Amino acid sequence: MTDILLLIGSIICLLIGLAGAVLPLPGPPISLIGLFMLHYSKYAQFDRKTLIFFTLLTVGMSIFDYYAPIWGTKKFGGTKYGSWGSTIGLLLGLFFTPIGMFLGAFLGAFIGEILGKTEPKVALKAAIGSFIGLITGIVGKVLLCLAMIILAVMAVGEYFMIMG
Repeated sequence: MTDILLLIGSIICLLIGLAGAVLPLPGPPISLIGLFMLHYSKYAQFDRKTLIFFTLLTVGMSIFDYYAPIWGTKKFGGTKYGSWGSTIGLLLGLFFTPIGMFLGAFLGAFIGEILGKTEPKVALKAAIGSFIGLITGIVGKVLLCLAMIILAVMAVGEYFMIMG
């Protein structure tokens, strides 16, 4: 019975994690919990290196996801005002629909640059960089969550193939 609950919990966490890669939820960490739940069931046994690898990727992706909009802002000519604006806009946008995150980061970078006395053309470029950084982070999170789902499906599939 415990194994079935771990399997169900794993599936739920892996799917919520994938949704959280786009929505304002910590997607990869939730997916990682699902992977560990599956590991502690009879349906899959991952080796230590695999679990460490996905844990390190999850930590790295979580850090990257936070800094990606800031990096994008700076890469496209933004200043610290745009970086701060992007971060504040992203956080405020979390309280609205998922679109709020995108608009928040974009508008935050733009407004931050304008407040920092940057001309509108440069501020717009920085805001676009922030948006690209945010999208890059989301794509990375989605790919990581999908990799965990694929690993889990392969492991469970192998278990049921062996068990007949």
